[in-house]
Amino acid sequence: MSDYKMPIREQESNKGTFGKILNVAGCDNYIGAAYLSTYSAYKVGAGYVALASDTNVIKSVSQMLPEAVYMEVPYAYRRLNDFSVVLIGCGIGTGFAAKNNFKFLINYFRDKDVPVVIDADGLNILSQMNIQLPQNTIITPHPMEAARLLVKDIDEVLSDLEGSAMELCEKYNCITVLKTHRTIICDKSNMFINEHGNSALAKAGTGDVLAGIISGLLAQKVEPFEAAKLGVYLHSRSGDIASEDLTEYSVMASDIPKYLPKAIKEILYN
Repeated sequence: MSDYKMPIREQESNKGTFGKILNVAGCDNYIGAAYLSTYSAYKVGAGYVALASDTNVIKSVSQMLPEAVYMEVPYAYRRLNDFSVVLIGCGIGTGFAAKNNFKFLINYFRDKDVPVVIDADGLNILSQMNIQLPQNTIITPHPMEAARLLVKDIDEVLSDLEGSAMELCEKYNCITVLKTHRTIICDKSNMFINEHGNSALAKAGTGDVLAGIISGLLAQKVEPFEAAKLGVYLHSRSGDIASEDLTEYSVMASDIPKYLPKAIKEILYN
């Protein structure tokens, strides 16, 4: 437990003190991904999260989460310099518009000192492109996404998870969070294996929650490798605590952020 530390919360502060996240997420088929990633970033302590999506997603998510800021993607392009973290990919689909938005944002932030988190459909799009990622990018693939990114058979990835995670770091010059029952966090020089979590996390939407948590920690100026490591721990520990109440069968992705405060308290007070 002592290996984990939450970022310090300055009392003389405002919402900007704790970071501004641009979350490019959601499409008509994956509205929940936009909600879960945005909500989780707030729940871990981010000060300001803007969801950039299309009209239908914004209308739906805003009814569930009034605290967020909402903007359609073209308008978000006019405010890119406002943000200290970018999360892209949760439920955006892999259509023409999603690919164009992904390419534009990656190219825009390549030379900026802004951490970028790529998840889900963002990873599927990345696997189809030859593009240099911004410095301090974190990718969060599960084994199938890792196989696409490495142009390998999934059995090859599963047979050498640690080697595959390191290979992703080398190929994309990034921090990798390879999500399995023992999630691997690594960069080119360091590797950490998270031993927490259980089968409750093997449900749709939990990856969106993790991406939001990591982004929320980055917004609070946690260094990228430590943000990935701490984010994975908080996500998995929240799943453990939720399972104690709800059983591993009945935990939903939307339950994980609700149990984040208990996981955070363990770090703060134990």
